[in-house]
Amino acid sequence: MKLKKILLVWLLGLLMNGCASKEYTKQESVFIVFKTPTFRHADLGFMYENDEAIKVEIYSSGQAIMSLEISQNTVCMSLLECMSKKSFNEKVLSKTYPDSILDNIFKGKAIFNGENMHKTRNGFTQKLMKTNKYNINYSVLNKQILFRDRMNDILIKIKRLK
Repeated sequence: MKLKKILLVWLLGLLMNGCASKEYTKQESVFIVFKTPTFRHADLGFMYENDEAIKVEIYSSGQAIMSLEISQNTVCMSLLECMSKKSFNEKVLSKTYPDSILDNIFKGKAIFNGENMHKTRNGFTQKLMKTNKYNINYSVLNKQILFRDRMNDILIKIKRLK
């Protein structure tokens, strides 16, 4: 009988922990432009980060109009169901992009394994081109991240406001 009570308490604890909201260790005010052929959002928002995920919320007139959560294996967007990173790239960005591209853009890290990266004193730039696939200009300079793919009509701009 005592074992059943312990097991019940443990299961309830596990259930309650699974429903708890994620704790983010870093929060920043940002201006975000997220423009793809299927979505167009640009406004002030917040970017939250922890070891496991990045969450971005864009606000307009004090209301959250878009939420994007990028975890290790999935991307959840308020207007779409959660999906694998590969599926998200296929539906929203470009199927030719690596699965890690969205993480790296929002974290300000090099994309495509640092290919064609040119370091500057205040960041880096990358120019990547593959015929009929993509034409990317990507820069992380000071407090601004700019990703532009002219071939796929994609623009992601993140300006930290702190």
